[in-house]
Amino acid sequence: MGKIKQVLFVLSAFILVNVSIAQEQSGETLATWNNSAAKSAIVNFVDRVTQRDSPDYVPPEQRIAVFDNDGTLWAEKPAYFQLLFAKDEVTRLAPEHPEWKTEQPFAAILNEDMVSLLAQGKGGIEKMIGATHANMTREEFNRVVTSWLNTARNPLTGKHYRDMIYQPMGELLNYLRAKGFKTFIVSGGGTDFIRVFSESLYGIPPEQVIGSRLKARYENDDGHPRVIATDEVEFVNDKEGKPIGISQAIGRRPIFAVGNSDGDLQMLEWTTAGKGPRFGMLIHHTDAKREWAYDRKSRVGHLDKALKAAKYHNWTVVDMAKDWSVVFPPAKRTTSKRGAQN
Repeated sequence: MGKIKQVLFVLSAFILVNVSIAQEQSGETLATWNNSAAKSAIVNFVDRVTQRDSPDYVPPEQRIAVFDNDGTLWAEKPAYFQLLFAKDEVTRLAPEHPEWKTEQPFAAILNEDMVSLLAQGKGGIEKMIGATHANMTREEFNRVVTSWLNTARNPLTGKHYRDMIYQPMGELLNYLRAKGFKTFIVSGGGTDFIRVFSESLYGIPPEQVIGSRLKARYENDDGHPRVIATDEVEFVNDKEGKPIGISQAIGRRPIFAVGNSDGDLQMLEWTTAGKGPRFGMLIHHTDAKREWAYDRKSRVGHLDKALKAAKYHNWTVVDMAKDWSVVFPPAKRTTSKRGAQN
């Protein structure tokens, strides 16, 4: 009998150790979050809404968490990564379009004239997106984006874009899902672009991505039906578009929302204005050593009004330099050129 007890003790210890390891690997312990007010606020809120004996208990079907993508789940310098993809695509496709040598915004891209490119404004960006995202099926577009993600590198860090996700945010996504939350991406970026990698990088399936959209058309060519993206914008999922997009796509008001810029202000306002327990959070880029330090003066990820609103609404503001022990996951080979950047 003594031997049986000894075997059971060893088995119990083995199970407990492996459960602990599994929880750590899933991010359930928020391992790279320092023991600060931000981490405490997250854990306290999640405990309140998931413990059945809590007066703030929220049933699982109502535990909706929404996350911005650029600057919240992965980096966004020197420009939003989808724009860098479009820029690289213009260069790749240029031999097929000799007219681009003199046509803007393509000429600016091919001449690496960023001043002229930025001067094109919204119209130039839409033209660039149309030329590199339209007239393809989703399957064709997926192959192009996947190839780019596997080869392209950020011009400032030398890292692959997929290696520039924020490890603490990946842990937060896993932690929330382990607690019964359903996680969504709500981004100003393109829905089809983000869907290519949302599941592999974040564990968020394509149907839980809400972003900006191009109009599409249906074709049936000799019994081969296809849905083709056009070059016309259907919906811009930014600022006030975010709560509209959430309402139309999910049909529930989230109880947990995270962003990093003024483009997320309305999403956080709408989320935290609902009845019952609510949680709003901003990622503040304060780490010039491991990433970049920027907010009010930045051309990308401008953070001003939302930072002021955070004090008024009592949203949690994550100080990246102080609250995260790690920013990016370890990569095999990188060339670092990081620093403070507006």
